[in-house]
Amino acid sequence: MAIVAPSFLASDFLRLEQACKMVDESKAGWFHLDIMDGVFVPNISYGLPVVEHIRKTTRKICDVHLMIVEPGRYAEAFKKAGADVLTVHIEACPNLHRNIQQIKELGMKAGVAVNPHTPVALLEDILQDVDVVNLMSVNPGFGGQKFIPYTLHKIKQLKQMITNRGLSTLIEIDGGVTMENAAGIVAAGTDVLVAGSTVFNAKDPKAIIESLYNL
Repeated sequence: MAIVAPSFLASDFLRLEQACKMVDESKAGWFHLDIMDGVFVPNISYGLPVVEHIRKTTRKICDVHLMIVEPGRYAEAFKKAGADVLTVHIEACPNLHRNIQQIKELGMKAGVAVNPHTPVALLEDILQDVDVVNLMSVNPGFGGQKFIPYTLHKIKQLKQMITNRGLSTLIEIDGGVTMENAAGIVAAGTDVLVAGSTVFNAKDPKAIIESLYNL
C-alpha cells in the first residue's frame, strides 16, 4: 500500500480551495507541490505564496519538490511556508550533502530527486542521509507526460540499495502514473505515488485516489 500524493500542478487553479478540500478529505497522505523556475526546467509553476495558502487548508504532509537552481537559497523560506518534505534535484546541487543537512537542520524531511537520465548509483554516498528519493519517471517540467518504462528497473535497483543497507528511505515515483501502470510501479518497490492528471482530470478524483491507495 503506497502513500498517494496528488500533484497540484494538474489542479484547476481557479478552484484551488476546492481541490485542497477534496485531497484533504481523501485517502491521500501527501500534498505534492511542484516548484519550477523556468531555468532548471523549461516551465514556471508557482511559488511561496501558493504553498503558504495550501498549507493552511490541511494538516497532511506538504511534499515540496524544488525543480529550481540554487535551492539552498530558498530552503528556509519554504520551511516557513509550510513544507514538511523538501526535495532538491541531485543535478542542481553540486554540494548535495550540504543541501540535505540544511533541510534537516531546518526541521524538514530531506528528499533528493533524480532525473530519468541520472543513474541511481550516484546516490550511494548520500542515501543514508536522505528520507525520500524522488525518481522522476518523466522529464521534469511539464505534467501529463507518459511514464518512462525503464524507471521500473531503477526502482528495483534503488530498493535493493536501500534494503541492503537496512535504511528506511522512501521511494517516490513522479510522472506518468496511471490506473493502468500504478500496480506495477508499487510492486517494483515504490512507497509514494505522485499522481497529477490521473487524479485531477478524473470525473471522481476521490475514487481514483482511493483506488491508488488500495493497490
